[in-house]
Amino acid sequence: MKTLKLIAAGIILLVTSASHAQVSVNVNIGAPPAWGPVGYSNVNFYYIPDIQAYYDIRLSQFIYFGNGRWIYTRQLPPHYRHYDLYRGYKVVLTDYRGNKPYIHYKTHKAKYYKGYKGKPQKTIGNRYDYKHDNKRDFDYNRGNNSGNNKHNQGRGNGNNKR
Repeated sequence: MKTLKLIAAGIILLVTSASHAQVSVNVNIGAPPAWGPVGYSNVNFYYIPDIQAYYDIRLSQFIYFGNGRWIYTRQLPPHYRHYDLYRGYKVVLTDYRGNKPYIHYKTHKAKYYKGYKGKPQKTIGNRYDYKHDNKRDFDYNRGNNSGNNKHNQGRGNGNNKR
């Protein structure tokens, strides 16, 4: 009887822990970042030529080479912390299906050199354009300035005929 109770308790414990683990595994996995290129749903990695690093979409982590090894981190490498991900070019690795894209690093580095620009890219989200002083004047839907800040006062909207 004691053995039967232990087996029943073990089964209940196993079932409850398995259902809880399933919930936590499915939350926010594989969501592309706002600075990622539009139109790629079945991709796991980007290569960012300007910083010679990869981005793992599933883990939401950058992968870069430092101190003799490949480092996984949620932040940009320290020496690129001011790099603008929205403006920088991202190579979408559509033909790679493994977990270690850096095994092709030498090929990627040679083919996609620093400053590489392929086809024009549009990002998934918009970011605040820090060149303008006032966030209210930035039109997030269109990605341009609405013309209501001090930089554009007296200049008109470009539709005036002189």
